[in-house]
Formats: sequence, C-alpha cells, structure tokens
Amino acid sequence: MFNVPIDHLTVAHLQMLKDEHPQLNKAILSAVKAVDQEIIRFLSGNFEFFLELDDQTSLPIENIYETPETLGKDRLAAAVGANELFPDQNLLIIDAGTAITYDLVSEKNQFVGGNISPGLEMRFKALNQFTGKLPLVKYDDDTELIGRNTMEAIRAGVQNGILFEMNGTIDLFNRNYKNLQIIMTGGDSNFFDRKLNYSIFVHFNITLIGLNRILEYNAKKK
Repeated sequence: MFNVPIDHLTVAHLQMLKDEHPQLNKAILSAVKAVDQEIIRFLSGNFEFFLELDDQTSLPIENIYETPETLGKDRLAAAVGANELFPDQNLLIIDAGTAITYDLVSEKNQFVGGNISPGLEMRFKALNQFTGKLPLVKYDDDTELIGRNTMEAIRAGVQNGILFEMNGTIDLFNRNYKNLQIIMTGGDSNFFDRKLNYSIFVHFNITLIGLNRILEYNAKKK
C-alpha cells in the first residue's frame, strides 16, 4: 500500500498512476465534494471494476446508523478498516483530524454510530476568530497544566481539554462495551496517543484499508 497525496485530483494524475501501475484493475472513489465527470468517465473506462462510494454501497459490515446519507465516507471507511483488522470485537475508532470523531463498531460487526467534536487546529482558530483579542496559537508537545500567560493558557486549555475529552470518552465506552479495542488514526494521532491514559493501536492507513475492503467486497459480488 502506498499514498500519493495531491492537492487536486485530475485525469492526468490518474493516467500517470495507471501508466506506472498497469496491473491495477479496480478502483474506488470516495469524495466529499462534487467530482468532475471527466474523472468518473476515466475511472469507468480504464478499470475493469469501478465503484463510487455512497450510502447505497454494499458493505462487509452492517450499518445501523439512522441517517446513512449524512454519514461521512471517511468515518465509514475507517470503521470497515478497523473491523477488517479486528473482526468480531467491540471497536472504538478515534480519528484525530480537522474534527475528532469517535465511532463504534460492535462485536456483531455493526457500525453503531459515534460522536463528533472540533479538532485541535479548529479549536485554536475558533478562539482566535470568535474573540476580540485572543491570539492564534499553535500546538506544542510540552503542555503545562496551568498557563502562566495568555499563549500558554490557550494551549493548555485546548490541548488538555482534548485529552480530558478523549480519556473521558474512552472511559465511558470501556464501561459500556467489554474488551474494547481502541484504534486511532488521523493527522494528529501522534500528538495524542503518547498522552492518553489507555493503550491504543495507531494506524494511519485505516481508512485506505477500509476503502480497499469495500472495493474488494463489491467486486466479488459482481
């Protein structure tokens, strides 16, 4: 598995990928924003099997979320990826990115639902944008318990606040779901995993694993 991060997907990128890896014959598209139809035509015409992920896509786990049409595709893919690594277990998937999501997959292999809260950078920006004088602060690994100036106070409030939130959420889920396996992913994972009170499994490609599992699952049903 490999990642090719790009700012904006184009047909030229896809053609380059296909040229470099001609053995690729299946593709899945997961997008939040509207996708250029030229990209969809390319994927449909150049791969033996192409799948565009949406709320109607068949899944290898049961989705019992009440509003599947509003469920973020990244949350769903991460849940499938976690279930692929730890099947038949209660799983709490924490994605520490722009937002922080906490999602539960039950030991019955069901996506139950979860919680969403603002991420690290979003909280710093909110304090700066929605107040008159508070500065924009960046995170720092060394967080004081008590801030002795405004910069430290913001950093301590935001960073410790998220840690309290994460530890509290894990504690609550642990009390309600036996033998809970905790998986963390997302860009800020490394910052949080060393500071939590619990042993967790960090995997940055859990969403990609899930997307690949969904792709293979649907390709076999064809």
